[in-house]
Amino acid sequence: MLWSKIFPKTIHLPDVKAREFLRYLGPGILVTVGFIDPGNWAANIAAGADYGYALLWMVTLSTIMLIVLQHNVAHLGIATGYCLSEAAAIFLPNWLSRGILLSAVGAAIATAVAEILGMAIAVRILTGLPLMLGAILAAIMSSTLLLTNSYNRLEKWIVGFVSLIGFSFLLELYLTNIDWLQAAKGWVTPQIPAGALPIVMSVLGAVVMPHNLFLHSEVIQSRQWNLEDDSLIRRQLKYEFFDTLFSMLIGWAINSAMILVAAATFFQVGVHVGTLEQAEEMLRPLLGGTASAIFALALLFSGFSSTSTAGMAGGSIFAGMFREPYNIRDVHTRWGVAITYLFAVLIIYFISDPFAGLVISQIVLSVQLPITIFLQIYLTSSSRVMGKYANKPHLKLILSVIGLLVSLLNILLLIDLLSS
Repeated sequence: MLWSKIFPKTIHLPDVKAREFLRYLGPGILVTVGFIDPGNWAANIAAGADYGYALLWMVTLSTIMLIVLQHNVAHLGIATGYCLSEAAAIFLPNWLSRGILLSAVGAAIATAVAEILGMAIAVRILTGLPLMLGAILAAIMSSTLLLTNSYNRLEKWIVGFVSLIGFSFLLELYLTNIDWLQAAKGWVTPQIPAGALPIVMSVLGAVVMPHNLFLHSEVIQSRQWNLEDDSLIRRQLKYEFFDTLFSMLIGWAINSAMILVAAATFFQVGVHVGTLEQAEEMLRPLLGGTASAIFALALLFSGFSSTSTAGMAGGSIFAGMFREPYNIRDVHTRWGVAITYLFAVLIIYFISDPFAGLVISQIVLSVQLPITIFLQIYLTSSSRVMGKYANKPHLKLILSVIGLLVSLLNILLLIDLLSS
């Protein structure tokens, strides 16, 4: 079976005990928050409002790619004890690793732009505060959360936020009249309607996010174990895979729910959505005041939790340039977090159309994504880096196909933009 070739033979569902699995649950959930952030909201609402159920397949394809990539990069952290940025700095020439990691910091900043902007929009919906004031408050709150929490405490907060977001969208689905037959076709039928390529790429960038690949390798290896104990490493790999699979499927369900709600409420009545505030206002007559309040609160929760993960990723990548792990007490990590948030807030100051800014930020992520994917493939396929845990030829081929597919979509996007 192809699936069994992709993942280690030590992974068998009957071997995974529920109680023991819960002890390992956390890193995948932390990463999941990154792809249910406000940038996803904008990309998914635009996809559903403009194209109905037609682009659901992109969420499915992106999630499949994400599961493979996230498990593979967590494999790097488990087998070597290095996160992706540390490994790049150690095993690549300095000039090359610095260039790649600076582009990854740029991706973390683009992510933070979407997350802080989304949180500021939610604050404006709920309180009426100006957008920039909300953005500054969001950055300060997220910085405080990072400065005062360990990984374990942060994971508990994130699990709570994801639960609230998931419940919110389940309630939205309950209140909305979904055409489930069309939705089922949309999930498995690839198509790119005329003019939809930028939205397709924003959905891809919103799901398969470069900073999450760096973050997952950091969080998973931060738990620390004996790297000389082969049985312990294999045990970590087994439970990490189920943590990743479980968490990514939650993300798939929530992202799909966003498109479903937008398709059923906006596309069905032929209304284009240009702002998140507009979406909130339109949900009020269509779904009632309860749904509108849930929309704003869920946006706030997703922004708060995902802004923290963007800061963690920025801190991890920047610290990795100096061959150091993420440590919020270390100056390089703090500089990475500060750079991520400060540049994000600065960029938000110059954004005139917040909704377009959210969508464009996700396109930026899709453009940087091939660089991170091919970095990951090189490192996880190298026996010098991974030893006996290096990628087998079939997995290297699958990862390369994913990287080439993402690159091809970026080339098509460039052609589309140049011809328009």
